[in-house]
Amino acid sequence: MPRGTLEVVLISAKGLEDNDFLSSIDPYVILSYRAQEHKSTVQEGAGSNPQWNETFLFTVSDSASELNLRIMEKDNFNNDDNLGEAIIPLEAVFEEGSLAENAYKLVKEQEYCGEIKVALTFTPERNDEEETCGGWKESTRDF
Repeated sequence: MPRGTLEVVLISAKGLEDNDFLSSIDPYVILSYRAQEHKSTVQEGAGSNPQWNETFLFTVSDSASELNLRIMEKDNFNNDDNLGEAIIPLEAVFEEGSLAENAYKLVKEQEYCGEIKVALTFTPERNDEEETCGGWKESTRDF
C-alpha cells in the first residue's frame, strides 16, 4: 500500500468543444483523488486549447489507484458545463516514481472529446528504520 505525496502538473488540454456562442470558452479543471479535490485557475477566453502549467499535491495514504480530472467551462449566467473527464490509473507512477508529460483522452457520455496533458510524480513517505544517535544517523549494517 503506497503512502506519500502525489504531485500532478496540469499542463494543457486540446480539442475541447467550444460551445460558447458569443465568446471563447473559459475552461478550468477539477482534480480529485479520493476525498481530496483541487481546482485549477479559469483560463478566460482560452478556447479549445487552454494552457495551465499548475502543480497540485495530493496525500496518498491508501490503495486508491485513480486520479480523476474533469474539465469544466465557467459560465457566468448558468451552471458550469462539464466538457469531459479523464480517469488516470496511478499504479505505474506508484511503481516508477514519476511519469513524464503524457496526454490522456477526455470522455463525455462515452464519446471522445479532446485530451488533457499532465505529468505525475510520486514521492514515497520516508521510513526511518535507522537509529538516530546525537543527530547522526547510525547504520545497523556491518562494514
